[in-house]
Amino acid sequence: MKEVHNDSGVPLKPVYMAEDHRGEEPPPGSFPYTRGIHKDMYRGRLWTMRQYAGFGTAAESNKRYHFLLKRGQTGLSVAFDLPTQIGYDSDDPMANGEVGKVGVAIDSLEDMEILLKDIPLDTVSTSMTINATAAMLLLLYQLVAEKQGCPPEKITGTVQNDILKEYAARGTYIFPPVPSMRLVTDLFAYCQAELPNWNTISISGYHIREAGSTAAEEVALTLGHAIAYVEAALAAGLAVDDFAPRVSFFFAAHMDFFEEVAKFRAARRMWAQVMRDRFGAKDPKSQALRFHTQTGGVTLTAQQPLNNVVRTALEAMSAVLGGTQSLHTNGYDEALGLPSQNAAELALRTQQVIGHETSVPQVADPLGGSYYVESLTDRVEEEALAMMAEIDELGGAVRCIETGWTQRRISDSAYRFQTRIEAGERVVVGVNKYANDNDDKVEITKVGPRHQAAQSRALKRLRAGRDQAAVARRLSDIDRTARGTDNLMPPLKAALADYVTIGECCAVLRKVWGEYRPPELA
Repeated sequence: MKEVHNDSGVPLKPVYMAEDHRGEEPPPGSFPYTRGIHKDMYRGRLWTMRQYAGFGTAAESNKRYHFLLKRGQTGLSVAFDLPTQIGYDSDDPMANGEVGKVGVAIDSLEDMEILLKDIPLDTVSTSMTINATAAMLLLLYQLVAEKQGCPPEKITGTVQNDILKEYAARGTYIFPPVPSMRLVTDLFAYCQAELPNWNTISISGYHIREAGSTAAEEVALTLGHAIAYVEAALAAGLAVDDFAPRVSFFFAAHMDFFEEVAKFRAARRMWAQVMRDRFGAKDPKSQALRFHTQTGGVTLTAQQPLNNVVRTALEAMSAVLGGTQSLHTNGYDEALGLPSQNAAELALRTQQVIGHETSVPQVADPLGGSYYVESLTDRVEEEALAMMAEIDELGGAVRCIETGWTQRRISDSAYRFQTRIEAGERVVVGVNKYANDNDDKVEITKVGPRHQAAQSRALKRLRAGRDQAAVARRLSDIDRTARGTDNLMPPLKAALADYVTIGECCAVLRKVWGEYRPPELA
């Protein structure tokens, strides 16, 4: 009989039996949380339906947020454009052609005020996918919440703040790793004192998986990065049980349905053991891995895009069966451009159908005890633990990124998977099998140059109306603090409150710390 492999290259048996896994797991809500972090999981409350959205100007994105909230979305998820992500204002020559393209353009407090207009931040939880400039975007969010009169303890949500995966897989970094890690731990310390219910980091395997890793590599690299953040926080003088309960994770859901379910279960089990045994965490909230999931972007096809509705539904179901805490479902047209309003609404409805019509949420870990799923869970854990041991031997996650080892590991897996597609060994419906010349015609959302022109005009007005002496003082404070060891969050907040722009803040930090260049480009 021909040997069959899954997407990670794991050979699959035609049938699995009790002896194929290591034994029964404790019930959900119990260490090591393989079966879920809550005893009843979704019976009391469904996962947060957090649709990722943002494009063009703040005013346009604000309209999309209100549209989604009115249709039952339960949390915001903000996408920022590339200039915002890498610290350039919209009128900077480096931003030319990219303003508002892959997310919303945010240059200053004025933009954030428009973005969040009439959205009650004391009741809405917000996730912000931002890393190199995460500290600044969180502070802008806090400043808007304060203007609404929202108490600090009611400001809830997550900032991604995962700079290591930017070096490894995504590329929206600014500064070298050491000062970047300082910004991460400064944000940890600041939130512990000022924003007690804000999730200070969402350590992302999503972009590692999207870049081509296997499921086990996604878990290993993500947890390896998490270990580096915990070590950095401990080195900065923070106590593990003070910051670890606010650490969260972000994973992809791809098309190998059962392996994805197993991956989520294995990641929970591994993290619980790392936190208890390696770092001595005593608080169960420090040990329980909480995560957001997004359905696969690279699994979507430009050919026959309506097929993506089915792909997204299956991926979303695997995330729910795997015990996710929040979920974003991709629009069927995202292989072609920004999601249209219709596609965004259908993506949200996909979650709502799973949540309210399938009865799946009525039982915690419904695939627990499946010989196949339990065997896959053990297999993912074994492979991921072996890779994490290799990372430790090589000097840790930061060192692996600096040498390019992580990037090579991901690219090798991506190459192997693409080779299987091109050879026809891995079928992609509508691409290498069942293709036709009459692909579905769908509306494509486009962002044109008018957005950059509008942002540039707004910036010109903003700068003309500011107290220039105050701006100079604020930038000088940032420079002085960056050269020392004090927490950078307070001087950054003071500057942003006086309408200093993100680009201006980052220009000061670039001058002090320099910019990162990958090993092959250095």
